[in-house]
Amino acid sequence: MFLKLETLQPTFSFKIRGALNAVLALVERSGKDAPPLVTASAGNHGRALAYASRMAGIPLTVYVPAEAPRTKIDAIRRAGAQLETCESFDDAEARAKEHGATGGALFISPYSHPDVIAGAGTIGMEILEDRPGVDTVVVPVGGGGLISGVASAVSALSHAAAVIGVEAEASTAFTQSLAAGHIVPVEVHSTLADGLGGNLDPDTITFEIVQRLVKRIVVVREDQLQDAIAVLFREERLIAEGAGAAATAAVIAGAIGSGSREVAVIVSGANIDSDKFKTLI
Repeated sequence: MFLKLETLQPTFSFKIRGALNAVLALVERSGKDAPPLVTASAGNHGRALAYASRMAGIPLTVYVPAEAPRTKIDAIRRAGAQLETCESFDDAEARAKEHGATGGALFISPYSHPDVIAGAGTIGMEILEDRPGVDTVVVPVGGGGLISGVASAVSALSHAAAVIGVEAEASTAFTQSLAAGHIVPVEVHSTLADGLGGNLDPDTITFEIVQRLVKRIVVVREDQLQDAIAVLFREERLIAEGAGAAATAAVIAGAIGSGSREVAVIVSGANIDSDKFKTLI
């Protein structure tokens, strides 16, 4: 088992890959005529897109849920983006899409966007470059942008490696939707893995990709997320947020199975409030 440390990225999560790719592609297409941007985020995508849009000199508005961690909110604000606080992620996504539909800004989905997915896919490419013998890649799942990109890259580059997703028990949009054969609304509860919470956009492009390329989705409990955060710190001296530790939690809990010889586990983010982290460990 080895860990792919997206916690060491400039904004401390994998989201910088998709955000930079989306902004760079937009600038390449539009040049100086690139429009203002708007997005919804549980925090990490907003922080990454704020980083990227500031580099490009493009105004950005980020809609966030009220329960988003303070460390993520403060980082978005420091990067110069305009913040709009909403009741939940689902509400934030709806309001951001509505904002984009008015024509005042271009909506960049945190997961259902080809350039965002392609950026995330570079993780899968790097894993197979570093470890060609990997037979299982374990990926946290929220809206599906990360796992869609990783699964697309892995399936293109390896006939042997399987991709397994991990959802938080408090928010199982993919588990329930895959069982139904189509996207269904689910009840979402509060979770340590705040980056994985929320329903799927009914029009998301990630569902079909996951349906086609991902071997299976497993679910982890809150206590398993907490254990994984503590283990990553105790054994590896790594800081991981709840979503960032989800894939590790699934392996520790035995949810992946015993048939794999070499497992790559994506540790996707480190943006956790310090007081919460101290309490958890």
